[in-house]
Amino acid sequence: MPALTAALLAPPLAGWPLLAALAVVLGAGFVRGFAGFGFSAFSVAGLSLLVAPSAVIPSIFLLEILASLHMLRVGLRDADWPWLRALVVGQVLGVPLGVAMLAWLPETGLRLVIGGLLVVAVLALRSSVRPALAATPRVRLGVGLASGVVNGVAAIGGIVVAVLLSATRMPPAALRATMVLLLLCSDVLALAFAAVLPRAGDAGSLVGPGTWRWALWLAPAMLAGIWLGSHAFARVSPEQFRRRLLDLLGVLALLALGRAVWGVVVAM
Repeated sequence: MPALTAALLAPPLAGWPLLAALAVVLGAGFVRGFAGFGFSAFSVAGLSLLVAPSAVIPSIFLLEILASLHMLRVGLRDADWPWLRALVVGQVLGVPLGVAMLAWLPETGLRLVIGGLLVVAVLALRSSVRPALAATPRVRLGVGLASGVVNGVAAIGGIVVAVLLSATRMPPAALRATMVLLLLCSDVLALAFAAVLPRAGDAGSLVGPGTWRWALWLAPAMLAGIWLGSHAFARVSPEQFRRRLLDLLGVLALLALGRAVWGVVVAM
């Protein structure tokens, strides 16, 4: 037990790389506290410059769950429950479809199409056209299915939900809270799968002592970022929130498209 405790308390990185990792997670936590989503995308993009993604992604799932639990009261109070139910059902039905598409169709091409569509959708939302989706049961289920399929293909279904919910004119507090609860459900499932799946070429699980060590060291920075982001959210008007949200979605869509383009370049 003392050896295990010492291993958990030992920093996963040393010196400036550790400070850089904490800064990345602080910024990602701010985004999560402000918008209700985006922590994983920004954390993985930043931390991947310091360590292999497989070393931190299970820890990110764990931190996402902690973030949702930290914001649970807000989620339960403000969530749009008809939307949330449809989104969860759509995730359950859509993820297997996305995984099947990934098995049968070229992964790089799928990621390029998804990234390109996300960029187009964000540009459309920022334009004077301002498309709007009616919040009918069919639309809700369709958004959930689309998110689930994209999650199965590229693990960025949360961005799809945020883009499409932005087109429904959902009030900012409801959008933010609905995303918090949706991510709690999806991240619990993701962490459960990661706990039973082995690493490639290794007998060990994706979730191990290193997962808890990374989470232990990064959690304070994330919680501080969430606190700052929540206070920033409380000070903006609905229209200001919508503009900032579209800025965030634009960055995330470009990250998704850039990752797909990089996959093409590497494959050449």
